[in-house]
Amino acid sequence: MMTENLKQKLKHCSISLLFASMALTGSTSIFAKSPADPNKVLRYVFPTAETGFDPAYIHDLYSAHVTTSIFETLYTYDYLARPAKLIPQIATAMPEVSADGLSYTIRIKKGIYFTPDPVFKGKPRELTANDYAYSFKRLLDPNLRSPNSWLLENKIEGMDALVKAANKSGKFNYDQKVSGLQTPDKYTLVIRLVKPDYNFPLLLAHDPTGAVAREVIEKYKDKAGYVMGHPVGTGPYVLSKWVPASRIVLKANPDYRGFTWNFTASSPEDQAIVKRLKGKKMPQIGTIDIQVMEENQSRWLAFQRGEVDIFQLEGQLVAKAVKDGKLRPELAKEGVQLSRIVDPEISYIYWNLKNPVVGGMSKEKIALRRAIAMSRSIDQEIKLVRNDDAQRLHFPIPPGVVGNDPQYRTSTPYSVKAANLLLDRYHYKKDASGWRTQPDGKPLVIEYMARSDSIGQQSAELWKKNFDSLNIRMVFKPMLFADLIRAQKQCEGMFGSSAWIADYPDGDNFMQNFYGPNTHMTNWSCGSTPEFDQLYRQTQQMQAGTERDALYRRMTRLLEVYMPVQISYARYRNMLAQPKIIGYKKHPILHAEWMYFDIDTNTKSNH
Repeated sequence: MMTENLKQKLKHCSISLLFASMALTGSTSIFAKSPADPNKVLRYVFPTAETGFDPAYIHDLYSAHVTTSIFETLYTYDYLARPAKLIPQIATAMPEVSADGLSYTIRIKKGIYFTPDPVFKGKPRELTANDYAYSFKRLLDPNLRSPNSWLLENKIEGMDALVKAANKSGKFNYDQKVSGLQTPDKYTLVIRLVKPDYNFPLLLAHDPTGAVAREVIEKYKDKAGYVMGHPVGTGPYVLSKWVPASRIVLKANPDYRGFTWNFTASSPEDQAIVKRLKGKKMPQIGTIDIQVMEENQSRWLAFQRGEVDIFQLEGQLVAKAVKDGKLRPELAKEGVQLSRIVDPEISYIYWNLKNPVVGGMSKEKIALRRAIAMSRSIDQEIKLVRNDDAQRLHFPIPPGVVGNDPQYRTSTPYSVKAANLLLDRYHYKKDASGWRTQPDGKPLVIEYMARSDSIGQQSAELWKKNFDSLNIRMVFKPMLFADLIRAQKQCEGMFGSSAWIADYPDGDNFMQNFYGPNTHMTNWSCGSTPEFDQLYRQTQQMQAGTERDALYRRMTRLLEVYMPVQISYARYRNMLAQPKIIGYKKHPILHAEWMYFDIDTNTKSNH
């Protein structure tokens, strides 16, 4: 992820950000509108470190909490609506779509400004349609190698020619006019697609499409072209302090326009939220103070001491606060709140198809991957590693996402006996010490990569037992989260586990993880199955419905046949909140909800 030079720069980042924040707070702006109360401080916690704050670069959940608070997309989601409902954010309305489904006309709100920065030379910098056109082009700049380029790749008319020219010349021409990205005036963006894409409006609500200012990027970019530690956006918060992998402090953007809380309940439980928040000017919270605590027990103790206001229960901690899916009575009596959902995510294991030991499409390599998958009891993993706090999945599209098939059942059985017979058949013989060798007689050692936290350790211990049952040597390689993401993007390693949480609530967002051309972006198996890829391209031109669902089922069977991945489960997300938190509800798509709820400064925690 981060280069060594960038890491050195970030050591000094928190000091400069603190001074910048002081200067910003001490200034008077004619645009200052934020209703946030500086006395309201939300103390939040990340279970693993962030990677940085450039929307074009970041690809992890925790960094996205910050970027979505600073940069704004054209569209977002209704806070309470379930299923998730798309609504305008910077756009004045939903897009006007042409009859052929190719042209999208989007008008943006006037009078929205980037936060003050020296690069603007003391002048107010208004957000315009050109900023979105630039930000979209930036995702596709081949020199940048954005892991988020898949969002717009091969979609916008005229962009392929611009990318091709950049590959040839070595320089991307941001000033080149593109027929598919037009800005007829400051507040109008017209996007023309190569072919209809029924999910396109959803893409415009995803974090990487947030608007950045070109001046900021050109002034502060590193050698890779990213601005990781100096985010300048139009959103409700600004980065005040950053100590990488330790602490992040966000302050309310004094120039933020604010909004009136006016959401409609979608369940009986929402009525209490509506009653307390309806009509309030938002955001109310003046400071978001985020600490990185990788150990479960540390987070739990900090919450009990009242040092953390909201945090996610994981692993063995779930049983301390939740029983039968509900908050334990002793915590409820103290006023502690639980927001619990099945995450719109898939947890899965993957094999690196480029790796000489487990990769490739020869029969013996496919047999090895299938045997490993058959040796694994996913139900046992849910029980032992996830403490029964996950829902078994057979299909690569989770519940609550369009395209999910609750009736589908995997064709991969759990059978250690059958797995061993399969290895025998394809000549993975045992040596004198009893360990299996490769068909050519070379030693067979599988390296398993996972996070270096307690859950990663538990998972590795269970996998070691699985491999022992196959007489295959396994080596555990624990890694920091940021290093693990980097290794996955670069197709390093042999075998590991990963998870994908919805960027937008449609099955396409999950199936694209296994599409060959998305290698180095979202496809951690780093390989291609031609038949799968062909079917995926067909689904992209189809509306959601029975025909597309049928193709999704065929594609899932192909994953089971060639086994680049094995689908595991969707985790529950259990969020605990202190009594003083007003109106918090975990959203299935939005990462950071703190601009939608409030803090009662008169309520103290009993912990």
